[in-house]
Amino acid sequence: MIPQMSDLSQNIADLSPAKRILLERLLMERSAKGRARTIPRLERENGLGAISYNQERLWFLDQLEHASPLYNMAAAVRLTGSLNIAALEQSLDEIVLRHEVLRTSFDNIEGRPVAVIAPKSSLKLQFVDLAELPAGEPSDAADRLCAEAGRRPFDLDRPPLLRASLFHLDDLENLALTAMHHIISDAWSLGVFIEEMGRIYESYAIGRSLPLPELPIQFADFADWQRKWLEGDTLQRQLDYWTERLGPNPTVLQLPTDHPRPAIQSYRGATRTITMPPDRLQELKGLSFREGSTLFMTLMAAYSALLYRYSHQDRINIGTPISGRRYAETEGLIGFFVNTLVLGADLFGEMTLRDVLKGVSEATLGAEANQEVPFEKLVDALQVERSASHNPLFQVWFVLQNAPLPRLQLARLTLEPLPLSLGIAKFDLTLSMTERGQGLIEAVEYNADLFDVETIDRFMGTITGSLKPS
Repeated sequence: MIPQMSDLSQNIADLSPAKRILLERLLMERSAKGRARTIPRLERENGLGAISYNQERLWFLDQLEHASPLYNMAAAVRLTGSLNIAALEQSLDEIVLRHEVLRTSFDNIEGRPVAVIAPKSSLKLQFVDLAELPAGEPSDAADRLCAEAGRRPFDLDRPPLLRASLFHLDDLENLALTAMHHIISDAWSLGVFIEEMGRIYESYAIGRSLPLPELPIQFADFADWQRKWLEGDTLQRQLDYWTERLGPNPTVLQLPTDHPRPAIQSYRGATRTITMPPDRLQELKGLSFREGSTLFMTLMAAYSALLYRYSHQDRINIGTPISGRRYAETEGLIGFFVNTLVLGADLFGEMTLRDVLKGVSEATLGAEANQEVPFEKLVDALQVERSASHNPLFQVWFVLQNAPLPRLQLARLTLEPLPLSLGIAKFDLTLSMTERGQGLIEAVEYNADLFDVETIDRFMGTITGSLKPS
């Protein structure tokens, strides 16, 4: 029996505030996906394109710390099978031609960044033959060389801000590395790059026509639209939310550290990883469902509660990324869409995980409803005092990776993404979780100037214990 409208209205009225906001958000997103394209495609004048707010922020940071690898992004992929190197090189050229942002550099014009889009750009594949090394050494050497290539800085005024390397291990195994500067990419973009590379490569390898349709817009079109849309009342409404939510003078999270905080961050980092078993993951999903939240909210609540136990501070601010791809035409683009949200949790006394989860759920939904404010504009609006010793607004980061790099099976070749650490930590602690078939992979990237590895191992054990639903 189909319920009457009055029944539906009553059912909606009976929802908790968090569930009601979640329903509204899902309906808005579904409506947005169904709409016709609203971001216009513009004509390029003199090879110049618009620059987004987030790109502008990274450009200014690069002026302060020139030739720094801090905002390098890298992905490593194992290629197993018969590799056609010529087809791989053709595929690289094709994807660079397809995505303008991969041909974009940034000039300094009177102290302001300007995006310069080259009409074409050939990307040279760096080939490194490791097959002649003794047994067991090629793989170790490839891991080391991958990390070194991933850390090599980019000059933002010299395109392309992308490099590709191929490490040949033997006749049936190669390791490919793609490194980009964050100003032209994000984690979602790396997935787009690898998936499209696989499809283009397969076409070239077997002599088929290219299977990819024309892109509806380019990243510069989005950047131009964003600047025109995010102004006036639209921007002020969202800024008002954040200034009220975060308040003046956000406190620095004071975690107990093994070493004093340096006056200037070195960003020297390391990563530790463990896997949560599938049964524990299913318990957490069940708890999330029963509480009307999401897995992200549940994990964020547990992380907040754990940081409270360590710091004894009643306000915990945690940074987290949001994809920034609210319109269907942006989903297949490479570019720097991701924005930073600051989720604040208020904790006190004998709060249960469910108590914390309720507050985190409402904070998450409110943040997502006001997600367009560029992080740098928020920092400026709050007039946060800058310090070279720590990140503004928050010092810890959390991400539940919902855009994992795809595993692809091609003709005579398998592409398998590999974990890669560049030895860099932007924040004091970063908790990253990725759902895989065997459970939930938990990785903690930490500032090695502050913490010893033994401390992080104990911290990770505490994380696993705190995620037991009660």
